[in-house]
Amino acid sequence: MILHTTEVTPLSGYRLLLRFNNGAAGEVDLSNELDGEVFEPLRDPVLFATASQHPVMRTAAWSNGADLAPEFLLDLMRVQQGDRAA
Repeated sequence: MILHTTEVTPLSGYRLLLRFNNGAAGEVDLSNELDGEVFEPLRDPVLFATASQHPVMRTAAWSNGADLAPEFLLDLMRVQQGDRAA
């Protein structure tokens, strides 16, 4: 099975609420991941709030063209939740 998100909801504090097609779901904090030319602009809360499910890539994407791989998001979520992602 190819991993993808089924829901992407932006939250305050640079967090996303995510659901994946493998049944995993939870919040991920991206505050320490927003570095570099593409991701640093997402430190603007208004821009970060444009996060949504990309209709083709089926992962988190923003209006400035930034996106994150679902595998990265799931791994980070599991680390942050102590592998409690369910």
